[in-house]
Amino acid sequence: MFLKACCLAALALALAASHADAATVRLWRLDCGTIQADDLDLFSDTFRYAGQKKALANSCYLIRHDDAYLLWDAGLPGELLGAPLGDGPMSATLGTTIVRQLQALGVAPGDIARLGVSHAHFDHVGQAADFPGATLLIGRADFEALAADPPPFAMNPQLLAPWRTGHAPVETVTGDRDVFGDGSVVMLAMPGHTQGSYALLVRLAQAGPVLLSGDVAIFEEQLAAGAVPSFNADRARSLASMQRLREIAETLRATLVVQHDADDIGKLPRFPACAQ
Repeated sequence: MFLKACCLAALALALAASHADAATVRLWRLDCGTIQADDLDLFSDTFRYAGQKKALANSCYLIRHDDAYLLWDAGLPGELLGAPLGDGPMSATLGTTIVRQLQALGVAPGDIARLGVSHAHFDHVGQAADFPGATLLIGRADFEALAADPPPFAMNPQLLAPWRTGHAPVETVTGDRDVFGDGSVVMLAMPGHTQGSYALLVRLAQAGPVLLSGDVAIFEEQLAAGAVPSFNADRARSLASMQRLREIAETLRATLVVQHDADDIGKLPRFPACAQ
């Protein structure tokens, strides 16, 4: 009886210590541009969206883990600041920059220790070079693809020049990656859109798990329909990643945020408020 009581007391102390040592995690949604798709036909290889139009959000995320900052995705290139939306099948504009939004939070570019990207398309790495002191976390397949001549669809190697030239630190990722080693922020391998695509799981104390989709889907309806964009790198892997994303969201009862879906990004607090 005494031994059982001691064991229970030790377990209680261990759980209390674990809770006390848990990192403080905060999540901010950043405005990283707007994309106007005047022909959605490209977004399904079965012609599901032919003739349709849609305004797409372009969102990035700031995660604070105790005193360390991770930026997830780096949005459209800064040269699109104030650009008009055009008449072509797809156009893009920026209303503000990541650096300006960070300044509003009292965060300097040099405070960003890690820059994680869901994949290497230009609309997710456009402002990366504003954070050359950050360690780049990127799928190995995508980083290697940047060396191809010509580079794959929608990839601009110059946007990641500080890391490609060895002037900034880079960690190429295969499989899932626990960013801080405590399970609070995990890169989830989701190949298909590109061969090195990722989603991000962020576990928050109050809001619970939040699942940031990367481009596993561009808008949420694609997940239910299994609608694969014709420009994806691998159809079978795209469908498998869609299924994995859905199952993780269901199992964890996570808030799923499809990063380009203007309705989905509203699931998180409006900047400068954060989820915690």
